[in-house]
Amino acid sequence: MTSIPIVSRLPRFTQVDRVRLLTITWFRRCPNRPCWQEIVHNPACLPTFVRESPVAMRYLQMLAPLDWDGFPERDLHHYRAIPPVPYTPFTAACLIKLDQGLAYVSRLRDYLVDHPPLIWLLGFPLVPSRQFSWGFDPDASLPTARHFTRMLREIPNPCLQFLLDDTVCLLQAEFASEGIVLGESISLDTKHIIAWVQENNAKAYVKEGRYDKTKQPKGDPDCRLGCKRRTNQAKGKQDVESLPTPTSNPVSAKKARVGEFYWGYGSGIVATKVPGWGEFVLAEMTQPFDQSDVSYFKPLMAETERRLGRRPRFGAFDAAFDAFYVYEYFHQEGGNWTTGFAAVPFVRRGGQRQRSFSDDGLPLCSAGLPMPQRYTFWCKTTLIPHERARYVCPLRYPEPTGDSCPVQHKKWVKNGCATTMATSPGARIRYEIDRDSELYKQVYKQRTASERVNSQATELGIERPKLRNGQAIANENTLIYVLINLRGLHRVRQRKAGRATPRETSAPES
Repeated sequence: MTSIPIVSRLPRFTQVDRVRLLTITWFRRCPNRPCWQEIVHNPACLPTFVRESPVAMRYLQMLAPLDWDGFPERDLHHYRAIPPVPYTPFTAACLIKLDQGLAYVSRLRDYLVDHPPLIWLLGFPLVPSRQFSWGFDPDASLPTARHFTRMLREIPNPCLQFLLDDTVCLLQAEFASEGIVLGESISLDTKHIIAWVQENNAKAYVKEGRYDKTKQPKGDPDCRLGCKRRTNQAKGKQDVESLPTPTSNPVSAKKARVGEFYWGYGSGIVATKVPGWGEFVLAEMTQPFDQSDVSYFKPLMAETERRLGRRPRFGAFDAAFDAFYVYEYFHQEGGNWTTGFAAVPFVRRGGQRQRSFSDDGLPLCSAGLPMPQRYTFWCKTTLIPHERARYVCPLRYPEPTGDSCPVQHKKWVKNGCATTMATSPGARIRYEIDRDSELYKQVYKQRTASERVNSQATELGIERPKLRNGQAIANENTLIYVLINLRGLHRVRQRKAGRATPRETSAPES
């Protein structure tokens, strides 16, 4: 009777896993493999096949500045049957995937198989084999493409945020030697991410509900329906939207296009521009596409303040961030405009374009009289719950004075004019900031920092990821911004090295 091979008794494992399970000796890393920093300072400790690989040596120089020894690794001793793939080599491999412009994880695996020195350098568990001159089987030493995708979906995002923290610390150290304080002025912007579902393909047939938010696409359970482009400024008299409805060939409201709608996600970033050096990312965050732009402000500024160790002095935003708490965040108590402010375009709401205030902070009515506060209440229907106050006509409250309105306001017969405002200082600063000053214009120009970073992220494939899970997309976005900072760090170091080389090599004349 023929005995059944051991391999056939393991139906749950793939062929690669079976090879691993039957391997006598397992290596979490290569024996006596030195750390990244030691390799950079002493390349002679590398094996010959790694030193002779231009690709491996290039990525060694690129990835070595990161603190891989402090990277939050998962518990590798928890798994008994098959040793797991550590997070560290997987994360480094994902950075290579983005740098090479590989859209799919399967192509990353093929790229690593074609470059065995990278497998050794990154620290994947190696499967020994005498068939190869480097002593291990590249294909068996790597997880399957499906396992790679699972790891990208399951790795905690704080592990990847650790690398972003490290890049900001490295940039701060590089600019400190130049006398530059990183993050004095920041800009915040969002980037749309189009989900990989057929509802976003105009050529794909969708029977009904292409833009129905109650019908979730089957291709991605986490994406949400949102609007990519829609004006957030008040309409003028000459705008198309303000023109009367045509009497011939009218367009119904259901068919009118008021924006570009997609199923997807949004990526918010805080970027800073160092004149003459480039743009860098200080914080990032990914949310479903149905979240408003202003919802990114609080969490992103908290991350920025944590990484910098202080609050930025100036901030540049688009009109979507015209909210009182944005102005309040940058306001310095007892300071003037030069100490810090938020440069945000004014959005006309409630018919009020300009407003003046008295010395004690009370709004002035149309006649220039301070409006007393009648009562306060707590507004809980907005994104940020806050206290609001009701201000009324000073000639009617607290006691009628008997005088008539000097400007004959149209609401004088109905107890006079009234207004409601947030009690926060930011609500007053929103009106008082001088948007025509030269300093305001200089700060507002810093918005190009986030736009340039978003342009780099688009080149790295952030706009149309080939992923179908929200956590995987958020993790890949974090790695994209890590790579952008890492490239910027190398540019800074190369420029400083090129500037210092002539002075160091030149010898004094005799």
